[in-house]
Amino acid sequence: MLRNAVTAVSALALTVAPMAAQAAAQPAPRAAAATEESQELVGTTAWILAVLGAGLLIWGIIELTSDDEPDSP
Repeated sequence: MLRNAVTAVSALALTVAPMAAQAAAQPAPRAAAATEESQELVGTTAWILAVLGAGLLIWGIIELTSDDEPDSP
């Protein structure tokens, strides 16, 4: 009997605790972020990816056209 009561109280506590915590938390007012300087970083990633892609393309062409197989006797 006591075991059932403890189990029921534990289940109730596990169910109610997250709801109580969510109700108690008040969202803080959000401040607007400055976006003037963030626009300077937009093109950087594209250039890095373009250089990386070009390097991989050149490496792939070199690997495909190289003749690394030895001549068999």
